[in-house]
Amino acid sequence: KSTIFNNLTGTRQKVGNWPGVTVEKKEGHLTADGYHLTIVDLPGTYSLTAYSLEEIVARNFILEEKPDVVIDILDCSNLERNLYLATQLNELDTKVIFVLNMADIAEERGIEIDGDKLSELLDVPVVFTVGNKGKGTRELIKAIISATESHTEFPRTRRVYYGREIEKAINELTEFIKANNSKKLPYNIRWIAIKLLEDDRIVKEQVRKTADSQGEAILKQAYLKRKNLRDFFNEDPEILMTDHRYGFIAGIIKEVIRRNSKSHVDVSRQIDLVLTNRLLGLPIFVFFIWAMFQLTFSLGSYPVGWIDAGMGWLGQTASEIIPDGPLADLIVDGVIAGVGSVAIFMPNILILFFCIAVFEDTGYMARAAFLMDKVMHLIGLHGKSFIPLLMGFGCNVPAIMATRTLESEKDRILTILIIPLMSCSARLPVYILLAGTFFGASAGNVIFSIYALGIVLAVTMGRLFRSTILRGKTAPFVMELPPYRTPMLKGLLIHMWDRSKVFLRKMGGIILIGSVTVWFLSTFPRQVQLSKDYDSEIAALTAEYSSRISAARGDLRQKLIAERDRIASAFEGEKAREKVEKSYIGRLGKALSPVFAPIGIDWRGSVALLSGFVAKEIVVSTMGVLYAGEAEADEESNALKGALKKSGMTHLSAYAMMTFVLIYVPCIATVAAIKHETNSWKWALFSITYSTALAWLVAFVIYQGGKAFGLA
Repeated sequence: KSTIFNNLTGTRQKVGNWPGVTVEKKEGHLTADGYHLTIVDLPGTYSLTAYSLEEIVARNFILEEKPDVVIDILDCSNLERNLYLATQLNELDTKVIFVLNMADIAEERGIEIDGDKLSELLDVPVVFTVGNKGKGTRELIKAIISATESHTEFPRTRRVYYGREIEKAINELTEFIKANNSKKLPYNIRWIAIKLLEDDRIVKEQVRKTADSQGEAILKQAYLKRKNLRDFFNEDPEILMTDHRYGFIAGIIKEVIRRNSKSHVDVSRQIDLVLTNRLLGLPIFVFFIWAMFQLTFSLGSYPVGWIDAGMGWLGQTASEIIPDGPLADLIVDGVIAGVGSVAIFMPNILILFFCIAVFEDTGYMARAAFLMDKVMHLIGLHGKSFIPLLMGFGCNVPAIMATRTLESEKDRILTILIIPLMSCSARLPVYILLAGTFFGASAGNVIFSIYALGIVLAVTMGRLFRSTILRGKTAPFVMELPPYRTPMLKGLLIHMWDRSKVFLRKMGGIILIGSVTVWFLSTFPRQVQLSKDYDSEIAALTAEYSSRISAARGDLRQKLIAERDRIASAFEGEKAREKVEKSYIGRLGKALSPVFAPIGIDWRGSVALLSGFVAKEIVVSTMGVLYAGEAEADEESNALKGALKKSGMTHLSAYAMMTFVLIYVPCIATVAAIKHETNSWKWALFSITYSTALAWLVAFVIYQGGKAFGLA
């Protein structure tokens, strides 16, 4: 579905939320043959019998917004299951196009589908496509325009026949609704009658609201009809109607599908013999995740270096152009140093999201859930919960929203509580900065170990919560394993860009505001009492060296100049450090230092961690501002890395800080998502409390344990 949508709209997409809910809404635009088309990507559903929030949103849009055309994407290789939604759409007074996608896979499996016959039997246009190769897109656009211009007769005569008794009940209830409905209901009356007989909760509420005083009479009549059918068949009407739909589908399948006898190799099944193997599957999955992080760090290091050099040049240029004063400090030390220290990690973020898009578009993501099912059972969950957890590696907010697909409330809350332990992309810049500074060539392995620690902690805490505050049985798990597909580069780039846009927006918004705020707090008050007169000492130093330099010649002269500059820089750094220590943020950091000192983090690190509650990306920008006073780094490392090394931070304290960043309080957006999805501040506050306490405890064990073993 997403591939077809991307083929139609390209990058001309707008992402938002549906009104009143946080389900993602995607809109795209297309101009073709003089028509301007607005295409809405609805949440995926197999049925108009809605259970989850996404399914309700999809159904309500079709019924209430009344789009000109509804495009139903069907999997050619699994037509029987996909036709269930098609039969339900056929019962509505709406224009429908059936898109038979993955036609190439059906052909490989020896399945031939008579599209003209299917169109004739269901009285709707049918278009064949191969989404990942872009085939059929032009034909689909023509079909959309043609369907929009056509004058389709409603209601359709070719629809499911539910048998004499049920059809009689539908017709009688339809007539009763027409006779007793003073206000016109927004839906097709026959469809309402069918849904009332199926005891559809949403439709019952709609009838109660819309049908005035007659609403209760309509619902009572529907109840009596249901009771009569249940007594007559000794079965619930919804079960009977589902059986009739599948009977109708079975008849269509016999008419339109022909299977040739030629033998074919099921490539997906052959690949799964290796990738989902009991012994090999999990190690291969771990290898893929390890390779993803290695690629993110090693390949990303080249463009990171280029952007870092560009930011350095930009800061230097700005400091030369803008006169000395508060404005220059704001631009250079606040905006460029703060935002720039985060912007340089954009290539790493892009690579990470590209790899996740590859997992999704190839079909491997579903296999990951299948492989992790046994591991998830250790914490009382099933493999379906692993999809939101894996999404958490990108961003915790959509991952928490994705828990809506879980039927059990306890499963949903448990998954939500452990999702923040999945290290989101916003924390990646902190890992790259610290690992790249202190671990050199082993940085990729160190970052992988942080992600692995998050998974181990998620399993541990999940098990603890399941056996204490969220006791309950594990829900059964059935998941479709789609066929493997070759992803389209265009689709991968669109998915990567959609996720990365959020990161860019943060740089222009919350990170910029956070960086400027940290700069302000670290710069003011401007007039502070310093321990000594640094300017006088620098002037005396300059005067002393001037006479010696003027008398010296050759190499000695150059040596004295370098020595003078080095000592002057040390004085300037000392002055900047003392000014920051006595600023507003320095006072806050000093107050926090007793809490963070046992885990090897100084007062500047503690302030950076505190700023991370707004957004984790701000941790790096805050460090960029606060450590600017020590920015006289040696030639082979950039300014911030050199400053960190000179600050007294060690390999051990850097690793302890990375673990703290991994575990502690989620960002404001994540906390808001937890509150929204659980509909309770209780779980949001619990998440803040337990994660921060756990972060301090784990970092304490690592730092103090490492010191005890002489690793400091």
